[in-house]
Amino acid sequence: MTLLDSVTLGARRRLRPVLMTASITAFGLIPLLFATGPGSEIQRPLAIVVIGGLITATALTLVLLPLLYLRFGQPRAAALATPEVAHG
Repeated sequence: MTLLDSVTLGARRRLRPVLMTASITAFGLIPLLFATGPGSEIQRPLAIVVIGGLITATALTLVLLPLLYLRFGQPRAAALATPEVAHG
């Protein structure tokens, strides 16, 4: 299997679990966005930051990491042929 095929297959397999986890967590925080009672001045900004972090982390996980691995990763055959350097 080529490196491109491996990265594509891995990204496809992780798409649904990552999207489901992030979306369920974000949906759970929606009531905090609309809170108006006591303590809402702390809950609302916290919910905004957490939802923004979820969106950013999801995009990085599904787009940036596979691209970085595709750019800097080595094909399996090349990795097996490369001699290990001993660190002492």
